[in-house]
Amino acid sequence: MHYAELKQAWAELTAPGQPFEVEEIEVRGNSIRSYKHAPPNIRAVWLSTAAYADRVYMVYEDERITYAQAHQRVNAIAAWLWAQGVRPGDRVAIAMRNYPEWMLLYWACVCLGVAAVGMNAWWVTDELEYALKDSAPKVVFCDEERLARILERPAMAADTRLVVTRMDNPPEGVLPFSEVLSRGGDMPEVQVDPDADACIFYTSGTTGFPKGAQLTHRGCVANLMNMGFSGQVQGLATMRANGIDPAAAPAPGVPAGLIVTPLFHVTANNCAAYALTAAGGKMVLMYKWDPGEALKLIEREKITAMSGVPTMAREVITHPDFATTDTSSLLSLGGGGAQLQPDLVAKIDSAVATARPNTGYGMTETCGIITSVAADFFVDKPDSCGPAMPTFEARCVDDDGQTVPPGHVGELWVKGAPVIKGYLNRPDATAESITNGWLHTGDVARIDEDGFIFIVDRKKDMVLRGGENVYCAEVEATCYRHPAVAEVCVFGVPDERLGEEVGAAVLLRPGHSLTADQLRTHCTGLMAKHKAPRYVWFLDESIPRNASGKFLKRALRESLKVEDAG
Repeated sequence: MHYAELKQAWAELTAPGQPFEVEEIEVRGNSIRSYKHAPPNIRAVWLSTAAYADRVYMVYEDERITYAQAHQRVNAIAAWLWAQGVRPGDRVAIAMRNYPEWMLLYWACVCLGVAAVGMNAWWVTDELEYALKDSAPKVVFCDEERLARILERPAMAADTRLVVTRMDNPPEGVLPFSEVLSRGGDMPEVQVDPDADACIFYTSGTTGFPKGAQLTHRGCVANLMNMGFSGQVQGLATMRANGIDPAAAPAPGVPAGLIVTPLFHVTANNCAAYALTAAGGKMVLMYKWDPGEALKLIEREKITAMSGVPTMAREVITHPDFATTDTSSLLSLGGGGAQLQPDLVAKIDSAVATARPNTGYGMTETCGIITSVAADFFVDKPDSCGPAMPTFEARCVDDDGQTVPPGHVGELWVKGAPVIKGYLNRPDATAESITNGWLHTGDVARIDEDGFIFIVDRKKDMVLRGGENVYCAEVEATCYRHPAVAEVCVFGVPDERLGEEVGAAVLLRPGHSLTADQLRTHCTGLMAKHKAPRYVWFLDESIPRNASGKFLKRALRESLKVEDAG
C-alpha cells in the first residue's frame, strides 16, 4: 500500500508556505494546532462564494437557487436581523426540516457573528422548550411543524421573535419568512472574532436534556480545511503510487452533493454543506430519506458525492432500481455518524464503477471530522477510520489519563483548533469532557504504526442508532417516569440497517402491568421517537448487579434474545 507516499504528501502539503501549513497558537489558555493560512472566519468563506454567481447552489424538489440569488437572500436576512437589534454574540434559532432556508439563515447568522442554534427537528415539545430556554435566542425561524410545537406552550418563546417559513397565513404575532426577504438590504459590515460561537448544536445528554456544544468560527473553518486536506493528501499519494503525474491530472469538476442527513448535525452542515459551498458546488436537499428517490436525484442532478449514515449507502446499492439507474456521476459514496461495516466498504467499491468508499470519524464536539479515509486506503484498512487530520493531536490514554504505548488500546483524546469552546451554560460538563484543551471522545481506540485510528469500543454508555447518539441514562430516566416500572436497563442491540437499536430490560412493580407498545408510547410522549426502545424484555426477577450495585449490562445483553423481545 501507499503509506510511504502518504507520509511524503502529508509533509509536502503542510510544509512552511504551503496552503495547509500548521502553526501552534494559544486559544483559551491552551496551545493548539491551527492552519496558518485559514480564512479568519466563516463570514469570509461565505462572501468568497459570490464569485460563483451564475451556478446553481441549491435544489429542493422543483426549486433551484443560484449563488447570486442565495447571496441576495442571505443579505436580506442579515439586514433584517440587524434591523431587529440582533448583534454579534446574540443567538438565533433554526427549527425546521432541511429546507433551503436552513442554509440561507445559517450563513446570514455567521456573517453577523451571531450564533446559529440548530434545533433538532425530531424533538418533542419538552426537548424544544428546554433548548429554547437554554440558548435564549433573539429570533426563532421555524417551519409549520415546529411552530405548532412552540405554540403548544407560548411561554417557551415569549421573549423571542417568531418567523415561520412556507406558511401563507401564520397566526397573529408570527412573521412570515417571505416578509423578511421582501425587505431586501445589504450585508452589514461586521468584524467577526475567530473564536466567537458560530453555531450551537445540541448533543444528547447523559442525564436527560441535551447539551449545547459551542462550535467556533476557527473550529468550523479548520474542519473545512481538514476535509480539503484529506482529499488532496490521499489523492496525491495514490496518484504517485500508481505512477500518475499529479500535474497532468484533470482538474476536478464542479461537485454536486446529495444532502441526506439533518442540517442540525455536523455531518450534513459542517461537512457536506460547507465543502460543497466553498467549492461552488450544488447542494441537493430531500424532504425525507428515501433510497428510491435518492437514486432518481443521483441520476437527474448528476450527483458526485453522497454521504449519510452507513445504512443509507447500503440501501442505495441494494435498492431494486440501482441496476437500472445511471450512477456514473458518483465519485464517492460513504458516510459518517457510525462506522461503515467492512463488508459495506467492499460492496461500495465493487457496486459503483466510478465511486470510491469514504468515511470520516468525528463528533459535534470537534466541529466535524477528526479522521478521514477513502479509496485505496479505506479498502486496505476497512475497519479503520483513518489518520487524525493535521489540526489534531491524538493519543490514547488509560483510566488515569496517561498515554498508552503505540498500538495499545485506550480512550481516544484529541486536541486542536476544531475542539469546541465548551457546552453552553454547563461548566461542569465542559470540565468533565475537556482537560487542558484535550477532548475526551468517550471512544476506546488504538493507533497503528501508520497513524491510522481504529475505534474498538465505546466508553460512553450510549447507543449509536443511525448516526444519532442515544444515551442509555436518558432513556432509563424516561422509562422510570412510568409508574409501572421498578427497574430498567437500556443498552444497544446490533442492527444491520441502523448499526444499533435501543433495547430495554424492564422489571415491573408488583401488581402493575405494561406492554412494550405502552412503554414506547410513554417514551415518545417525552422524548424524540428514535430514542424509544425498539426491543423490550420484561423480566421475572431483579436485574443482575455487580458489587457496587451497577447493572451487569453486558451479561444482561448477552443473555437476552431478540426474538423474545416485545
